[in-house]
Amino acid sequence: MTSLVTGAAGFIGMHVADALLVRGTPVIGIDSLNSYYDVGLKHARLAQLRARHGDAFRFEAVDFSDRAALAATTDGRAFDRIVHLGAQAGVRHSITHPHDYVAANLVGHVNMLELARHRGVAHLVYASSSSVYGAAATVPFRVEDRTDRPLSLYAATKKADELMSESYAHLYRLPQTGLRFFTVYGPWGRPDMMMWIFTRAMFAGEPIPVFNEGRMERDFTFIDDIVAGVVAAHDHPPPDDGAAKPGGSIAPHRIYNIGNNRSEPLGRVIDLLEAATGRPAVRDLLPMQAGDVPRTYADISAIGADLGFVPTTTIDVGVPKFVEWYRAYHGV
Repeated sequence: MTSLVTGAAGFIGMHVADALLVRGTPVIGIDSLNSYYDVGLKHARLAQLRARHGDAFRFEAVDFSDRAALAATTDGRAFDRIVHLGAQAGVRHSITHPHDYVAANLVGHVNMLELARHRGVAHLVYASSSSVYGAAATVPFRVEDRTDRPLSLYAATKKADELMSESYAHLYRLPQTGLRFFTVYGPWGRPDMMMWIFTRAMFAGEPIPVFNEGRMERDFTFIDDIVAGVVAAHDHPPPDDGAAKPGGSIAPHRIYNIGNNRSEPLGRVIDLLEAATGRPAVRDLLPMQAGDVPRTYADISAIGADLGFVPTTTIDVGVPKFVEWYRAYHGV
């Protein structure tokens, strides 16, 4: 069994590819290596995978929103399952660069659905986002909740991906699992995310941007827990049995929240970063940003019942682990 992993040079993609390779599943990785954030970090992740796994990991730089390029790259390559983690990420970036999201998250998702359909893969696992819940007032967020009021284009594209996947599951009986990720952090993380931004600023002695004047809560999920959930989903395609599944589909299509099942105040995370870095945080209190939400909190009962998913890493453990990696990577 070989798996195709999109976004293999990305944060989650690198870790998922590594976990599959460790257990003996060969991986074909693809990534556009775009310049949304430091391309050097992406190359460093790929170097880690090559060093650890040699020829079991094969990588191609390709933009999966380019249908012809995707076909040319995958022709003649055998794979049984797809983990589609590549996307244009970032809520705030979607406000200023909407066309990037249409290309990567809409056109790209259709291209991957078509690839999966024509190859007859056993399972397509794809990345959705907790952003689809918008400013939902009821917590924790359940997969049964309404998700038709997105607050950003990024969230709208992720909801659209879920709907397109449902249509392919219905029309072509293509087994799929969508995963709504909740604030993922950890070693090899993304420079545009809060944990990295705060840590960098604190080591530099600069103020940290604290939006909504700090009245924010997030379901921070450590990368090891995310990977455990993705791999469990990868290994268990939904049955085509006509029964209703998480997310409401009666086709072979499930949607799960994948989070830590804890909503942590932003101030507590900052306190942990201060302890781990040994630096004080100068808090620049700012208003809420457009497209952002004040609180996220995942109900993970569905993925727990179906796949045995149980997160084990609290922020008390995970935040110091991220800072330890950051120190080593940057030599600070």
